[in-house]
Amino acid sequence: MNQHYHALLFLVSLFVSIHPSRSFVSFLTKKAAAPPRPKSPGIQRIELENELIKTIERTKRLDNSMEVANLISRLEQSGWSIPQPAIAPQVIGKWRLLYTNNAETASPIQRKAVDASAFNIYQDITLRDVQGEGGYTVQRLIVSQIVKFGLGTQLCVDALASTSKYPLEELTERIGTGEILGVNVLGVSKVGEEAKEDPNKPDSRIDFVFDEGNFDVFNSFKVPYPVPFRLPILRDTVKGWIDITYLSDNLRISKGNKGTTFVLVKEED
Repeated sequence: MNQHYHALLFLVSLFVSIHPSRSFVSFLTKKAAAPPRPKSPGIQRIELENELIKTIERTKRLDNSMEVANLISRLEQSGWSIPQPAIAPQVIGKWRLLYTNNAETASPIQRKAVDASAFNIYQDITLRDVQGEGGYTVQRLIVSQIVKFGLGTQLCVDALASTSKYPLEELTERIGTGEILGVNVLGVSKVGEEAKEDPNKPDSRIDFVFDEGNFDVFNSFKVPYPVPFRLPILRDTVKGWIDITYLSDNLRISKGNKGTTFVLVKEED
């Protein structure tokens, strides 16, 4: 036993004499250093979100980038999304559109507006107090599409929205695709089985029906949007939905009833 102990002391003394600027302890520490700790899911999520945003900045707002699609898929499959996103409090607020894919089934008017990157496009998800039956005040979910043209002029199109938390009886299932004589005029919607909500992702869908629109000119007067959304013959055509496939405090990814994917970032009020 003593022989082994003295031999160990001899080796220590020999090492220190050869490496006088280092201590034996620091040598062992470096040799036995633990591998770097893995990044927490929160940090990984933020890094992946930032990577998506930076990648979008290198492309157009309306595009079919495979690189962007891959990053979207990674976030959707990450398991980091806020659960039940359609009724989560984080979904309420102003969202700025960063990117949408160029789906052939989207409305040609929508594609033109989105492609005009000089204009900022927003989606406001808000709760408004309205008078319900019996004179009681109830909260109604509103989804507003806003295009800011600058110089104090914007287009705002409001849609009445419905979720399990804020149901709207009027919002029955859409029946028609929206094609007129087989032509894509207002966009081609999924219907029937293809349009069913994923049962494995509860409370991910916001149903809506466009209700009214106005051009707000210089914050002084309004000009009605020239589409009669409330006309009974058009009411089915102006129904739609968005499935929220990923939601965090700062980023939202949604897929619409016309096959379009949207990436939006939350704006401060």
